[in-house]
Amino acid sequence: MNFPESLKNLRVIRGVGQKQLADTLNTTVKTVSHWETGYSEPSIAQLIELADYFEVTLDELTGRNV
Repeated sequence: MNFPESLKNLRVIRGVGQKQLADTLNTTVKTVSHWETGYSEPSIAQLIELADYFEVTLDELTGRNV
């Protein structure tokens, strides 16, 4: 699973809307949507915030398999 799929999956499973996630990260719904479609990617700092928010590792969040 790649990052856009992982992010959307985590968000849906946890019952979090794009607006709620955007507000939590001090960003916009459009930005979250772009992350989920692969149009853009978050910064390293935002990736860390996302991993902390969803209580997963960066590897899990980004779909990295070691």
